[in-house]
Amino acid sequence: MSHPLEPAAVAPLRDRLSGPVVTPADAGYEDTRAVFNSMVTARPQAIARCTSPGDVTEALAFARETGLEVAVRGGGHSVSGASLADGGLVLDLRPLNRVSVDRERGLAVAAGGANWGDFDRATQPHHLATTGGRVSTTGVAGLTLGGGSGWLERRFGLACDNLVAAELITADGRHIHTDERHRSELFWALHGGGGNFGVATELTFAVHPLPEFAIAMLLWPAEDGLEIAQRYRALLTGAPDTVGGGLVFLTGPPEDFVPDALVGRLCCMALLTYAGPETELREFAAPLFAAEPRGQLVTGLPYAEFQHMLDDPPGQRNYWSDENLTSLPDEALRRFCDHARDMPVPSASQQWLFPWGGAVARGQEWPGFDRGAAWAVHPFGVYADPADDARVRAWSRELCAAVRPWGTGDTYLNFIGDEGQDRIVAGYGERNYRRLAEVKAEYDPDNVFHRWHAIVPATGGTALAGTR
Repeated sequence: MSHPLEPAAVAPLRDRLSGPVVTPADAGYEDTRAVFNSMVTARPQAIARCTSPGDVTEALAFARETGLEVAVRGGGHSVSGASLADGGLVLDLRPLNRVSVDRERGLAVAAGGANWGDFDRATQPHHLATTGGRVSTTGVAGLTLGGGSGWLERRFGLACDNLVAAELITADGRHIHTDERHRSELFWALHGGGGNFGVATELTFAVHPLPEFAIAMLLWPAEDGLEIAQRYRALLTGAPDTVGGGLVFLTGPPEDFVPDALVGRLCCMALLTYAGPETELREFAAPLFAAEPRGQLVTGLPYAEFQHMLDDPPGQRNYWSDENLTSLPDEALRRFCDHARDMPVPSASQQWLFPWGGAVARGQEWPGFDRGAAWAVHPFGVYADPADDARVRAWSRELCAAVRPWGTGDTYLNFIGDEGQDRIVAGYGERNYRRLAEVKAEYDPDNVFHRWHAIVPATGGTALAGTR
């Protein structure tokens, strides 16, 4: 537990950092503290705006000296509130947002505070890309270290599949490089084990040619949802790796392609992303066009531009969950569609069905969800009114429970908030969790980094001790 600091006690930290230190007494504290999920109200005693790896080292030393709990902030999208520590010290990496591209070697290097907007703007001029978050404001490090699901995953694998090296600062201030040949066990752990082992100040990715990209957003009233879901399932089963996207129930948005009669109403949308030209996408999606969508947006566009199109609004209340499925029979699909009625409408909430497979299924067995999962059900609660809290939680939990008979038993941890330690262990699998706990014991034996789906350091060979 963190100890209260006198205002003067922060002065040594200010002297040691090249970046500013923001406290509750400073102008701009509220804006600096605010995170994506307004349900997270933690108030740190100090926020260290790190402008270099040296700032990270000094901030960690200060935390050790003062006994402050540490949180690390990259993008700040963590629905569980991992980016803040109430009464603690936040290492805010957002000033470290540089991204460089080596086109000849097919690599891109992102500093620890970059978000996917920064990354994609750097790679787009070279017609290169790798799998990133589904919106531009997601942090590169947080998404990748937690696994890294995104629109291009069926083509290029998860974000972590494309991670080729990392620079890490441990709780005791060591600067560590890791890749397949150097500290390979730590490198394995960073592919899904989250921020449990240190502060990632630099991540190197493989990037891939993406000369053309296209999308189709096809919209129907919710009453047509089951028929559209059946068509979508048939279309995506065995689809080429170039195809991604998802089926979603959402409030009809006030966009030009949405008929006035559907704005503000519960709708069903089939979203297809395509790593290729629009003409090929239109040909592939013919069975959905045959269902006569009421609204449609079909176009080729730069991938980086699409990444901004679905940016969800910050400052609202967020409650998310996930259930991974081995199969999607008619009854599971019917249950999925039926539960959309329980989502708050109008709101920014969405109920997603994501197809996996493709390059995801062929990826390495990193410490994350079961690569054999065929689909993911993702209730994505985003809303403004606290009075809707109970309703959103119930919708999320009941939807996941409804499709669980076809579940893998695990979960994608980046898609969930705080659902208890058993869900964390399930997300990794018990064998992987034990292995991660051994890595944790080597690099963070005092459990300094415990804010994101914590892995308890192994002690005396009992890696699951204290997890239930």
